[in-house]
Amino acid sequence: MTEPAEPGASPNQSLIKTVVAVAASFFGVRGSKAHEADMAQLKPVHVIAVGLAMAALFVLSLVLVVRLVVA
Repeated sequence: MTEPAEPGASPNQSLIKTVVAVAASFFGVRGSKAHEADMAQLKPVHVIAVGLAMAALFVLSLVLVVRLVVA
């Protein structure tokens, strides 16, 4: 069984923290202290999975926008 990122944190809170950390990294607005704190708490596998999912959503949204504009 996996442990939450923080004592007393639920798996949903860990997922939300991972999504927020990856989203902030996509936009480049992550401070160094927040980055260090997140890297100490978040699991690399979760960060990679969320990053790939968000990148796929970004590409799909671009394809959708282009199809709407061209149509």
